[in-house]
Amino acid sequence: MRRRRYSYGRKKSSNSLGIIILGLLIGAGAFIFTSKGFERNKPVIHSEDFIYWNRKSPLQIKISDDTALKSYRVYINDGTNNIEVANDVISENIQEKTINITYPKKAIGGVRLNPRANKLQITLDVNDKSNWNFFQGNSVTKVLNVEVDYKRPDINVLSNSYSVTRGGVGLVIFQVKDKSLKSFYVEASGNRFKAQPYKKAGYYATLIVWPFDKENFSANIVAEDKAGNRRVFNIPFYLMSKKYKTSWMQAKDKFIDGKISDLIASDPDYSIIDDRLEKLKTINETMRLKNEELIHSLSKKVSDELLEEWKIKKFYPLKNAAKVASFGDDRHYYYNNKDNEVSHSKHVGLDLASTKMAKIVTSNAGKVVYSDYNGIYGNMPMIDHGLGLYTLYGHCSNILVKTGDDVSAGFAIAQTGKSGLALGDHLHFGVLVQGVEVRPEEWMDRKWIRDNIDKVFKSADKIIEGE
Repeated sequence: MRRRRYSYGRKKSSNSLGIIILGLLIGAGAFIFTSKGFERNKPVIHSEDFIYWNRKSPLQIKISDDTALKSYRVYINDGTNNIEVANDVISENIQEKTINITYPKKAIGGVRLNPRANKLQITLDVNDKSNWNFFQGNSVTKVLNVEVDYKRPDINVLSNSYSVTRGGVGLVIFQVKDKSLKSFYVEASGNRFKAQPYKKAGYYATLIVWPFDKENFSANIVAEDKAGNRRVFNIPFYLMSKKYKTSWMQAKDKFIDGKISDLIASDPDYSIIDDRLEKLKTINETMRLKNEELIHSLSKKVSDELLEEWKIKKFYPLKNAAKVASFGDDRHYYYNNKDNEVSHSKHVGLDLASTKMAKIVTSNAGKVVYSDYNGIYGNMPMIDHGLGLYTLYGHCSNILVKTGDDVSAGFAIAQTGKSGLALGDHLHFGVLVQGVEVRPEEWMDRKWIRDNIDKVFKSADKIIEGE
C-alpha cells in the first residue's frame, strides 16, 4: 500500500511538471511568434524587374525592412562573367537604405565584365536583423534584368516665337524622342512649364514666360530617360528688355480708415489689428500674397489631352475702356513723407475703366475655374482658355457665371465694380500662363498674336503634317 501511495505521488508530480514545461513552451512560442525581435517579414528590394542603366551614373536601389537591415550583397552578370560589386554589413539600426551600384571599370578578382555587353543581370541578396530562422534573420534575393542605354533623348524644336519681351510670353513647339523617356519640361528663369501633346505622339507645345521681375532670361527644354541620360536644349529667343514703372503712393488716413479697415474687418485672421500702418501692410502684403497664391494654384493646370489646334483672338474685355493703371507697376507706399516707406507691392494686372457697372465679356471661349470673392481682388471670375493661358477679372460688382461653366467668346461674365482693394469702379484684368502673371497688353494686340502665336503653329504644322 505504501508503494502505491508513493507511485501515485510521483505520477502526480510528473504530470504537474509536464504541464509547467508545456506552459513554458507555449509561452515561449507565443513570445517568439508575437515578439518584434522574431518578426518573419522578409526585407523588400524596391525595384522593377526590368530597368535601364547608362552605367555612367551609379544605379540607386532602395532596400527596406520592418525591423532593421543587417547586410546586403550585389552581383553583376554580363552573360558570361559574374562579379560581386558590393558586400556590406550594416552596423547601425536602420530600416531603409539606398544602395549605390557602380559599374566596375576594372577587373575584380581577376575577372572583368564585358564592356560591350548591353544586357546585364544584377542580383541583390539582403538580410535583416530579426532573430527568426535560428537567429539568422530573414533574407530575400532579387534578380534585375538590365538594358544598358547610353543614348540621350532627342529634342527637335520645330518652331518658336522669334522674340520674348520681359514680362511677356513666347511659344515653342518641339519633338522629344527616346525609347525609355522618363520626363521632360521647359525651364525658363527658374519656372518649369509643362508642355501639352500636339497633333501627333511625340510632339508638344507650350507657352513660356519671361517674368517681369527677372532681369535675365533663358529657356531650355530638359529631357531625361529611364537610364539617367539627360539632354538640355536651349530655345533661341531674341530677348527684348522692358522697364516697368516705379510709383510712390501716399498712404492717407482716409484710405486706411476706409477701404483698408473694411478689408481687415472682413477677415477673422486680421480683424483684431488696430494699428493703422499694420493694417495697411497686412492687407497690401499678407492678404495680397494669400490671394495670389490661390490665383497661382488655379492657373497652373495644363491638359494632357492631345491638342489638335489652338486659336486665340485678342482680348477686349471692356468696351471703350481707358487704362488707369499699368501691369508691372512697382508700388511703394509711404506715410507722411517718402522717407517713411510703410509697404510695398507689385501690380500684376492692367486696370481698365469705362462706365459704372460696365459689362465685362470674355473674348475667347474657356471654362470658369473660379467665381467667388478673393480678398483684395474682390469678386473675381477666372477662366481657363487652354494651353496654360488663364484670364482673371477683379473688383467686379456682380459675377454672372459659376465655377465649372463653359463660356463662349463674347459672353458676358461680370460687371465692373470696386470690390476688394479698389477705390473707384474699374476692372483689374489679369493674364497668367501656368501660374505666372504676364503682360495683358500682348494678348490685347492682334498683330502680336498673329506673329508670336499663329505663325508659330502654322510653321510647325507644315513639318508635322508633311511627314
